[in-house]
Amino acid sequence: QVQVVESGGGLVQAGGSLRLSCTASGLSLAAHGMGWFRQAPGKEREGVSCISRGGLVRYYADSVQGRFTMSKDNAKNTLYLQMNDLKPEDTAVYYCAAHPSGTAWGLCHTSLDDLDYRGQGTQVTVSS
Repeated sequence: QVQVVESGGGLVQAGGSLRLSCTASGLSLAAHGMGWFRQAPGKEREGVSCISRGGLVRYYADSVQGRFTMSKDNAKNTLYLQMNDLKPEDTAVYYCAAHPSGTAWGLCHTSLDDLDYRGQGTQVTVSS
């Protein structure tokens, strides 16, 4: 049984940092494209950062470019999202998802509901 679990969310002041983790069991992250998505109240879900299955190509949304960094540790089967210089508009529930195919850009522009595996989300709240 596949399980994807996000952790690391919390409350932080503007300008602060958080690191989200996504641990998968029952599937190999090395064999999947991966992505971080977020949904803020009243807003559409957004693909924040995605990595292709081969791990060579990363995509970042313009809203987080230069502030967020995604990395993957295949040995630990864990995906990370380092978030620096956080802003109140980054407040959202962050989801991790895995899919066996797709480009980095394509994954981030696919509906989260159409990806094979996803977690339950972790809340990130940035206070001003």
